[in-house]
Amino acid sequence: MSVIYILLAISIVVAVGFFIAFIVAVKSGQFDDSYTPSVRMLFEDELVKEKPKKSVLTNKD
Repeated sequence: MSVIYILLAISIVVAVGFFIAFIVAVKSGQFDDSYTPSVRMLFEDELVKEKPKKSVLTNKD
């Protein structure tokens, strides 16, 4: 039973370590995207979808 407590304590320490590493990476700008905004203007036409033109329906009987 004491092994479970040891493994639980180790897993909590590892989880806190990963959480601290994640917070440090976010604060240092690791996940900032500086490439996409400079390229977005090149593909802007593809992002804007044209509205479908309204067509007039006629009955041809």
